[in-house]
Amino acid sequence: MDRVCHFEIPFADKPRATAFYQKVFGWQFIDVPGEAPYTFAITTPADEQGNPETPGGINGGMFPREGGGGATSPVLIIEVASCEQRVREVEAAGGEILVKPTQIPNMGIYAQFKDPEGSVLGLWQPLA
Repeated sequence: MDRVCHFEIPFADKPRATAFYQKVFGWQFIDVPGEAPYTFAITTPADEQGNPETPGGINGGMFPREGGGGATSPVLIIEVASCEQRVREVEAAGGEILVKPTQIPNMGIYAQFKDPEGSVLGLWQPLA
């Protein structure tokens, strides 16, 4: 069974969005070098590789609403063994691919799709 491993929240105003989540939930934010304006949202302590130390815990990220691959609301990211395989299965089941499998250097492979109900979700294949 594939698990939710990450989330993403789009924003229109980054300082306003990060201030809100920091104030209300105590989250911390780290800008991704070279990937700006993507920002990691730290919701639970993580190890040196960024993996949550608490079983079941997940961290996430934030990105500008404009240019977010079609996402206008939060996106759940599902960890899979193969993005390429899951993309084929998503299409065969009536989903629409919004972002084809794309390698994120030194991290993994990401894809994004819209399910038949119009919800946008992501796929994540970590590098071995």
